[in-house]
Amino acid sequence: MALKLNRIYFLIIKLAISSALLYIVLSKAGLKQVFSILKDMSLPAFISAIFLYILAQLISTLRWKLLLPGVLGMRKLFSLYMIGAFFNTFLPGVIGGDAVKGFYLYQVTGKGSLTLASIFMDRYLGFVVLMAICTIAFPFGYTYFQGSRIEWLLPIIVLSFIIASLLIFGLRLGKRIKIVSGFYDYFHAYRNQKGVIGKALLLSAFIQLSGIFSVYILALGIGQHIPFVACLIFLPLVILFTTLPISISGLGVREGAFVLFFGLVGIKPGIATALSLAWFVTFAIGSILGLVEYIRYKKESIEDPQYSQKVAIGSENKK
Repeated sequence: MALKLNRIYFLIIKLAISSALLYIVLSKAGLKQVFSILKDMSLPAFISAIFLYILAQLISTLRWKLLLPGVLGMRKLFSLYMIGAFFNTFLPGVIGGDAVKGFYLYQVTGKGSLTLASIFMDRYLGFVVLMAICTIAFPFGYTYFQGSRIEWLLPIIVLSFIIASLLIFGLRLGKRIKIVSGFYDYFHAYRNQKGVIGKALLLSAFIQLSGIFSVYILALGIGQHIPFVACLIFLPLVILFTTLPISISGLGVREGAFVLFFGLVGIKPGIATALSLAWFVTFAIGSILGLVEYIRYKKESIEDPQYSQKVAIGSENKK
């Protein structure tokens, strides 16, 4: 009961933060102007962004499968990945998408450490590539930051990420915690498999670049020619801030970050806010596929209570 109340409290806090941030951003940007920009957006650009989102989820599933060799087939893992995407987008604060797909994966494997580690590594490798993209692009776009109040923001974030990684993997903090200790065993097993990690990082690059291209295409769809280098630097930072668990689906935080960063290249608040909301709507529409998969999965589970066990057995037989 106490846990349920805490979730409700956190949800209320996140709603309050998202509402307050959206109010501040929209007050500065102008609500009518934002909707006018969204209304005039190119339909092909909008559809292309949705397609890129779904493609990114498919590639993400390929990466997850690399980290879970022989556990489940591609079709099933894609289903779980889309379910997670749906919960992340539409039901944040109630139950996270990673927790949902982790729960269903655990039902099949019965291995908590494997489930936790695969989801963590899937996320972590994505962040590694994000940091790499903006770090490589930073020297070419340093002039955007030069003289601003956030001139050293990116170097500080990258340095903090490196230090955190060293603490987690180098000093193996958390090794004594029972549920986490298995994670280190899993990581150690894959640390020397450079081929697997290399492929996973390459897939992560395609995933992150698809998101960056989505925003670039959406910007063109509203008649804005934003330097692509700026997108390579700003969007990883936007994504990083959006993942902070302080708002609902990153609403408010994402829009504020768009206004802050893209303002450095002369993009007005109204345009930056419209671009951010358009991006959110594209992956919200794309993630509806996860709802379809969730309904199908629940239906199959109800009709056959041993459905999860059969999926596991089928995966074992394919090895």
